[in-house]
Amino acid sequence: MSDVDVSVQALFVHPIKSCAGVSLDESLLIETGLEFDRAWMVVDPEGRFVTQRELPRMALIQPSLKTYDLILRAPGMLALHLSLDTVEQPVRVTVWDDEVAAYDMGDLCARWFSDFLGRELRVVRFDPEQKRLSDKHWAGDIDAENAFADGFPLLVTSTASLAELNRRLLEVGEQPVTMARFRPNLVLDGLEAHGEDHLDEITIQSDEGPVRLRLVKPCARCPIPDVDPITAETGHQVGDVLLTYRADARLSGKLTFGMNAVIVEGIDRALRVGMTGAATYKFD
Repeated sequence: MSDVDVSVQALFVHPIKSCAGVSLDESLLIETGLEFDRAWMVVDPEGRFVTQRELPRMALIQPSLKTYDLILRAPGMLALHLSLDTVEQPVRVTVWDDEVAAYDMGDLCARWFSDFLGRELRVVRFDPEQKRLSDKHWAGDIDAENAFADGFPLLVTSTASLAELNRRLLEVGEQPVTMARFRPNLVLDGLEAHGEDHLDEITIQSDEGPVRLRLVKPCARCPIPDVDPITAETGHQVGDVLLTYRADARLSGKLTFGMNAVIVEGIDRALRVGMTGAATYKFD
């Protein structure tokens, strides 16, 4: 199968793990993925991460990135400004099975999140000196660093994959959904539906040189795609439809949508919407 031309249709970062994402025209690629992606995380009093799986209202917390601040807004709350260059005391926190170094973001931030989400919580920022690596079973010879992402620096999806899901949703009388449900970093044009499943590497031509990404693991889906990002209401229609055609033998039948990627080349290079490149296919 020949290579395929692709283009960057959208870029997203999710500064606070499991809160709303930010659509960007341009984003810098750093060791852990796109700059500021999953750099902050909400934790319980024991330092363990919390997500929309247990607190769907996290979807309503909308961040925006300004020159010096991360600004957070939520229904009924005054805006909260977090300085991009300020942290407080060092702490240890847990994300999945990893205990990592982080910095607490202070009492005011903790109270804002606790008040909105209805339980005692704190917010932490990833310590950039911490090395949290992707599973070598999938990443192979690449030391792929992560901040608070589930397990890989980048998540790649395609416009065609979402179009196919929405076609199937409409067939069963359900409303179409947006890509916000799937929380990707890169959305590609130029592929067939779920064509990203079969890609090996993507090379995007940036102004500073090539950005090479290797697609290494299908992204297994939890209930978060069934959380409405506008209302935070939970349902089951997305999962029900995915069950009809996205059980993935590579992950023992788990439902998948999108591919996790690691960085081969291109750290400190900027990606922009509209950039073009080429993707190579895996060969069994």
